[in-house]
Amino acid sequence: MPGVHGETSKIRIAIVGSTGYGGVELIRLLQAHPLAEITSVISSSSAGTPISEGFPHLTDIIVQNLDGVNAAEIAEKADVVFTATPSGVSTKLVPGLLEAGLKVIDLSGDFRIKDGGTYEKWYKHPAPEQSYLEKAVYGLCEIFGEEAAAVDFISNPGCYPTATLLGLIPAISSGWIDPKSIIIDAKSGVSGSGRGTSLTSHYAEINENFKAYKVNKHQHIPEIEQVLGQVTGEPVTVTFTTQLVPMTRGIMSTMYAQMNGVYNDEDFVDLYRQYYKDRPFVRVRDKGIWPATKEVYGSNYCDIGFAADARTGRVTIISVIDNIVKGAAGQAIQNMNLMMGWEENLGLGYTPVYP
Repeated sequence: MPGVHGETSKIRIAIVGSTGYGGVELIRLLQAHPLAEITSVISSSSAGTPISEGFPHLTDIIVQNLDGVNAAEIAEKADVVFTATPSGVSTKLVPGLLEAGLKVIDLSGDFRIKDGGTYEKWYKHPAPEQSYLEKAVYGLCEIFGEEAAAVDFISNPGCYPTATLLGLIPAISSGWIDPKSIIIDAKSGVSGSGRGTSLTSHYAEINENFKAYKVNKHQHIPEIEQVLGQVTGEPVTVTFTTQLVPMTRGIMSTMYAQMNGVYNDEDFVDLYRQYYKDRPFVRVRDKGIWPATKEVYGSNYCDIGFAADARTGRVTIISVIDNIVKGAAGQAIQNMNLMMGWEENLGLGYTPVYP
């Protein structure tokens, strides 16, 4: 396979934010990628120290010390950069990486929202320059994968939007549900909060507990509405409630919508299987079988199931992903594959971990 320099070689990978959960998951997945080689692991707070000090499970696997954040130095070591940084950081960092000639896949939320004012309202950070917002391709692979080919800059979708949008878009595109009626009940494991400690993710607070958070205020709401608006061609407003579950990984997005006609479970199964027939990471459940988060754990799959209710005229759509893989690192690698013109499942053929 030709590399970026026109010869048979692996592309060189740098990971900014290697000491976070998204970054360390990128390391795990990329170690098995046949056409990629990690040449730089980067952390602004821990530069100069071995990554195994913070992640002992990487002992004798990643032996280099963590590099600092310097665009010119990164460009000397890498061809593609994954920026797994907190929101607000990538806004400042990514322009310099692009100007240094690097291909960038950003896992933060900084470049997903195309309207700067909307971004600032929900994320409480200054928006990136509009030119970079326009340049970033929104990398929801199963929907916009063709747009990711041969580009230099991809904005990786959020975890909640990935599960939610993959569950809704086929039904909305077909006109089977009313976009104005959508209610989304989404639940996530605590790894979605990152590695930093807080009262929200403190063991004594979350163990044997189940709680809602950011009700009507979650920063993923405008991302979901933006994409649904693209699909329908008109503004879409959703009710979106997020809840924290005492488990490490996983997202379940349960969606309710009014049907624009009479459809049964088999109709939805057929519709979705046809819609996603060439997409290797979406699995549609048979009638009466609904997915569980454990069934996608550690993998890049999104599993979807349905329950159409003739009595109420509504459909329930259940979509599950591993929030760190399909919701972050796995989809980012899927985007890299599309960016490089490779098969989108290259290096991602992981069987879910069960039980």
